[in-house]
Amino acid sequence: MDHGFRFIWKSLIDTRRLLWIMVLTFAAVLLVQFFELPRDSVLSSLLSAGKVAFFGKRNFPDKGLSSNFGTVGNITDTNTIQEITNSAKNLNLTKEGFEENEGKYDRSKVDCFLNKNASMDKEFTSVNTGCSLRDSVGKCRDFEHTISSRNVTEKNDTSPGNIQTQYVSSTPGQNESSGSASECLLAFSSPNPVSPTKLDSVTPVISVEPNSSPVLKMPPEDNISMVNNTSSMTPSPSHGRSEMPKLASVTISKMNELLLQSHSLPSSTPPQWISTGDKELLHAKSKIENASSIDYDSGLYEPLYRNVFMFKRSYDLMDKMLRIYIYKEGEKPIFHESILEGIYASEGWFLKLLESSKQFVTEDPKEAHLFYIPFSSRLLELTLYVRHSHSRKNLIAYIQNYVEMLIQKYPFWNRTNGEDHFLAACHDWAPAETRGRMLSCLRALCNADINTGFVIGKDVSLPTVNVRSAKNPLKDIGGEPAIKRPVLAFFAGYMHGRARPTLLKYWGKDPDMRIFDRLPHVKGNKNYIEHMKSSKYCICARGFAVHSPRVVESIFFECVPVIISDNFVPPFFEVLNWESFAIFVLEKDIPNLKSILLSIPDEKYLEMLNGVKQVQKHFLWHAEPVKYDLFHMTLHSVWYNRVFRLNFA
Repeated sequence: MDHGFRFIWKSLIDTRRLLWIMVLTFAAVLLVQFFELPRDSVLSSLLSAGKVAFFGKRNFPDKGLSSNFGTVGNITDTNTIQEITNSAKNLNLTKEGFEENEGKYDRSKVDCFLNKNASMDKEFTSVNTGCSLRDSVGKCRDFEHTISSRNVTEKNDTSPGNIQTQYVSSTPGQNESSGSASECLLAFSSPNPVSPTKLDSVTPVISVEPNSSPVLKMPPEDNISMVNNTSSMTPSPSHGRSEMPKLASVTISKMNELLLQSHSLPSSTPPQWISTGDKELLHAKSKIENASSIDYDSGLYEPLYRNVFMFKRSYDLMDKMLRIYIYKEGEKPIFHESILEGIYASEGWFLKLLESSKQFVTEDPKEAHLFYIPFSSRLLELTLYVRHSHSRKNLIAYIQNYVEMLIQKYPFWNRTNGEDHFLAACHDWAPAETRGRMLSCLRALCNADINTGFVIGKDVSLPTVNVRSAKNPLKDIGGEPAIKRPVLAFFAGYMHGRARPTLLKYWGKDPDMRIFDRLPHVKGNKNYIEHMKSSKYCICARGFAVHSPRVVESIFFECVPVIISDNFVPPFFEVLNWESFAIFVLEKDIPNLKSILLSIPDEKYLEMLNGVKQVQKHFLWHAEPVKYDLFHMTLHSVWYNRVFRLNFA
């Protein structure tokens, strides 16, 4: 009897211990997920529904956005809209609500990047000195993604339009340009080519169930997993899924063909109704196509352009006719705010100059030819990226929901499916942030990579310009004459990606070339600049991303650019004949680089050098815009692509 009692008692004790172990294990799992996963995903990964609460307070510091979210559409992969009548209060989009949460918005870490006082630190002090993310009072904090190297893979396991994204972040450093904070490589992993309509399926789906708040079911490709191996650039295994290999290298000749096809066979959606602005654009298109020598401008160097007469006629028509409506919605810092220094400065300069333009901006949307979405991809990252989360899904969803709000509030987007809307974004993440519905926009992107969905003839390649001084963006511009350029070719920078280590391997010890890992820091970056000014050719080798400020720096310092970046669409490709002033070398041909350069006759080199000097005016930012400068050229490329994509069929 006693033995049986002891056995039962012992069993009860063992059961209690087992229950405690289970409770502690569950608590440990919650604790680990809280620190390791994006906070929105802590419970969703444990619950069968798998839903992520999107309209939490943490993600939206924007009062202006919340006030316009009275109704939100239920966006499905078939673009069916179901009205939702939940109020902004239920959506928790207020700034006050945002700041009550742990991931709260800290304005101080953004303010240090804005040019509001003369004592601000530079985001990137120079190409050679690297990143100095700091503030004199210690308010600015480094972000983990700009400090540590890592690989991140975005996966989509279910939808037919799968996109697989890999980006690798690393410490910005000396001579680093392209994507020093993070750089993207996208490869389609669908057995079939992905069309813009397929990509609409990645738009977040907001579902409403009885007696519940709206929740956002994020697309599977937004679930980003951490990969600690930084030595490999290959995507993670797909666990049995079929993958489409990365697109083959697209040569500059093939890009020329794609541009001609785009303009000869418009693929845009016919508008629901033809506006006065459409008729004006159609009239402009006819005039541009019939341009002749009467449009000649002695201030334009003819070899630089695909057709100098068409460019001149188009530019003059834009200057006379173009009217742009800028959406007022969205609060600072993500909207209507600019960073004017560093390698992402182009988007800030364009936004600032356009919003202050009295010539091109109209307050009447009915007379507008184009509609501008005034956001900064850099400030979107600085404001909303959750440290240690390794996830961009809240950034992507934030800008997508902003666009959904515009669609609900105004009729303009739906008239053309957004094809008369445009944006300018320079951060490496911008292609991912502007996917979904925004793929139909005219996107001016620094990361102009065909592999990430950049569409030649629609999207615009925005120059990546490393602005060292907002007060004097033209500092140090100019170079030595050809006779004082004894170095055949120059490159210095971090060994990011595959191209640069190959470049160093083959040519790092060549006596005729100056190919370095990094240069010692010198005040004012003078050693780097002097090398550019004393070299015949400046190597613009891609890092992890295709774009690099070296392309524009070469033009600044009058050094013929040698672009080694497969699938990179060079800036203002619509109108500029890049082969007249730049050399394009495929990454696989790096072992033959020296023989390629030596095979160029001196006469050809001098012609290209003159072209570099002549094209320089198109890549300059001015506090007050000047004819043919970078502001006007960006605006012109957007205008030009819209004109030639008109389709009234």
